[in-house]
Amino acid sequence: MKHQETMLNTLTKENRLNGFSDEEIGDEHFYSGLETPMRADAFKVSDEEKKYKIAGLFAEIMDVMGLDLTDDSLKGTPNRVAKMYIDEIFSGLNPANKPKAALFDNKYQYNQMLVEKNITFYSNCEHHFVPIIGKAHIAYISSGKVIGLSKLNRIVQYFAKRPQVQERLTNQIAAELTEILDTKDVAVIIDAKHLCVSSRGIKDDTSATVTSFYGGVFNTPNKIAELQNYLK
Repeated sequence: MKHQETMLNTLTKENRLNGFSDEEIGDEHFYSGLETPMRADAFKVSDEEKKYKIAGLFAEIMDVMGLDLTDDSLKGTPNRVAKMYIDEIFSGLNPANKPKAALFDNKYQYNQMLVEKNITFYSNCEHHFVPIIGKAHIAYISSGKVIGLSKLNRIVQYFAKRPQVQERLTNQIAAELTEILDTKDVAVIIDAKHLCVSSRGIKDDTSATVTSFYGGVFNTPNKIAELQNYLK
């Protein structure tokens, strides 16, 4: 109860960023940094306890909205939402779910860019908790090691399965691949549709957002043009 009161006090307190209040910032896109904002004690509570608490809190939300939680169609919703949050769409918050990426010697001596494109992902906007749906394109040049293709997909999914901002998602994937592959020659491009833009707010159903990271040799006009040609 005390924790909830502290959160409410924090949420109702006026915060200002560059002279603007939260209300004035409104729907503006804001990217706070590379790391997903997490409390230090985020994993002291077990997943089962988190699901139990989320179910209770979501039931309160439904009750406040006037929904009848005794209805056969609705009474299981709080538990379903809790399970979905912890086990599925926000499972990337837990480091225990981080994919293990095995590397292999580049015995083929392939020294050109490897591109995996059109990796479909589903994430959620951290500002409104509505879906971000998009495709990620990844490229790298081996420094002596290669990674299994499916692991590229898994890395994208891991970072996507958390409340996100597209710029952060792009840079998190790039940082992870740079570290794992021990090379700066990494590129990540994400093309995504934000339902916080298309289904609410401005309600623009035609726009999409593209973000990119070009590291090492990819940060040159020739390599960018070569990569873009592969993605056509």
